[in-house]
Amino acid sequence: MEEVIYYNNLYDFYGNLLTEKQRQYFEDYYFNNLSFSEMAETYNVSRNAVFKQLHIVTDKLEEYESKLKLLEKKEKLLKVIDTVTDKKLKEKLEELI
Repeated sequence: MEEVIYYNNLYDFYGNLLTEKQRQYFEDYYFNNLSFSEMAETYNVSRNAVFKQLHIVTDKLEEYESKLKLLEKKEKLLKVIDTVTDKKLKEKLEELI
């Protein structure tokens, strides 16, 4: 389950950097909970092709994060926000994310 949450978070940041086809595969698998078989039937490809494409997509998301570190920065910012006591400052920081 943590893996799904992790990839969904990465997708929030980097999904627009993927091709339309890659986004469709990702969304069908992670958001719509389609199986490899269901996706293979929908896209008229083999289950192995679906598996390979999803592997490529998750690798790309991880690569983008390793270079840009947007998710890591967001998590650090959330920790800082938790320590802030000034309500107005906290609200302004929360607007940034």
